[in-house]
Amino acid sequence: MGISLSYNKSQLRKSAVVKMEAVLKRGCERSRRMDLLLVLITVMVSLSVVQGERGVAAEVHHIVGGDRGWEITSDISAWSADRLFRVGDTIWFAYSTGTGESIVEVGSRDELEACDVSNPIRLYTDGLDSIILDGVGSRFFTSGSPDSCRKGLKLNVDVLPHKPTQIHGQMKPLTTTTIPVREFVNAAVAAGPTTPSAAVPLQQCSSSTVMAFFALLLFWAFL
Repeated sequence: MGISLSYNKSQLRKSAVVKMEAVLKRGCERSRRMDLLLVLITVMVSLSVVQGERGVAAEVHHIVGGDRGWEITSDISAWSADRLFRVGDTIWFAYSTGTGESIVEVGSRDELEACDVSNPIRLYTDGLDSIILDGVGSRFFTSGSPDSCRKGLKLNVDVLPHKPTQIHGQMKPLTTTTIPVREFVNAAVAAGPTTPSAAVPLQQCSSSTVMAFFALLLFWAFL
């Protein structure tokens, strides 16, 4: 899968570095797998944001839960409160598969509110799930665990029509690149553990930071 995006190099680097620093400061709060996944998704979101700032119509990538990803402490309800979702956007669920977590799409608001996952429309279990919003209307996502759902791991997405494209005059040409997102993510995930550890040693934590740093350097090579 490739996503063609236009970007301004200096703006993109600044945005990526700010997000990267936030990940590095958290140290051992999550596994290497989650750090890498969120860093890589942040890169894609930065590309979309910069493109939007230049007045070019672009799909938006939404990381559900922000930099913490899909977990109870993210406060999914607050994260989604003022967020606009439009046709063509992509939502990303990043979570640790070692906990048995999964994402379930249900068919109604009643099922979502009741945390009823007995009749799912779709089930996602990859740990990094991307879902393209391909039509106007409401979609409902919840944790595969009713208990986690009751603790706040659920999301109602109201999809709006495409935003009218605004074209600004006298704009400088933009550089375009295509990033093989899925292949890039898979390569990074393969370098990390597949199951989380209850207690992460200091050495492993340092390794996580170094790997995240090299993920940023690898991204830099695309610029």
